[in-house]
Amino acid sequence: MKLSKEMRIFEERIGHRFTRPELLVRALTHPSVSSPNRKDNQRLEFLGDRVLGLVMATALLEHDKIASEGQLAPRFNALVRKEACADVAREIDLGGVLKLGRSEMMSGGRRKLALLGDGMEAVIAAVYKDAGFEVAQAMILRLWGQRIFQVEDDARDPKTALQEYVQARRQTPPDYVQVAREGPDHQPVFTIAVRLEDGTEERAAAGSKRLAEQAAAKALLARLEQET
Repeated sequence: MKLSKEMRIFEERIGHRFTRPELLVRALTHPSVSSPNRKDNQRLEFLGDRVLGLVMATALLEHDKIASEGQLAPRFNALVRKEACADVAREIDLGGVLKLGRSEMMSGGRRKLALLGDGMEAVIAAVYKDAGFEVAQAMILRLWGQRIFQVEDDARDPKTALQEYVQARRQTPPDYVQVAREGPDHQPVFTIAVRLEDGTEERAAAGSKRLAEQAAAKALLARLEQET
C-alpha cells in the first residue's frame, strides 16, 4: 500500500516510517467512514490505550523512585486521559489526516477532543504492531515530552478533587447544570454551573460539556480553598 503525501509527512511528525502502512491508514480511519472492506480504528484505540498506560506507568516509576501509589495515580491519570492524548494529537496535526465521514467533517470532527484522543491512541497501537513495544515507547516519550516530568503532584481530575473536598466536610455532592449553549452546531460552546447545597457557585465555558464541567469544578475548588 502506498501512502499519500499527507500521510508521509505525518509519519515524519511522529518520527516513524511504517513498514506496514495499512496499519497507519486503519489507525486514522474513523468509524463514520468505515465499511466491510475498510476497517476503523476502534480496536487499535483499545490496544493503544493499554500501550500508553504501560509506558506512562513505567516512566513515572523511573522518574520518581520514592513516590507512593497515591501520588503516582493522579499523575498517571493526567498523562493518559483523553484530554492529554488530544493535546498531543493537536501538536502533530493528527486531525488533518483523519479519515472522516461527511457528517463528522461537517460537524468539526477534526477538532473534536474525543476523535483526536481516540486517533492518538490508535496511532500508538499502529506503531506498536508495526515495530514493537520499544519503538512505540520511544515515540510516546518523545511526543509527550516534558509533560511527564512537569505533571503536578496532585493531578487529580478537578471534578474528583471537588467531590472529595465536599465529602470530607459531610456536604452533598456538587450539582452540574448546563446554563447556556452558544455557537454553531459544528463548534458549540457550553456554559456549565457547578453548585453546592449552600448556593455557592462557579461557572465556566468550553467546547464540550466535559471540559466546561472540569473548568467550573477547578474554579470552585480554588475559591473554596482560598476562603478556608
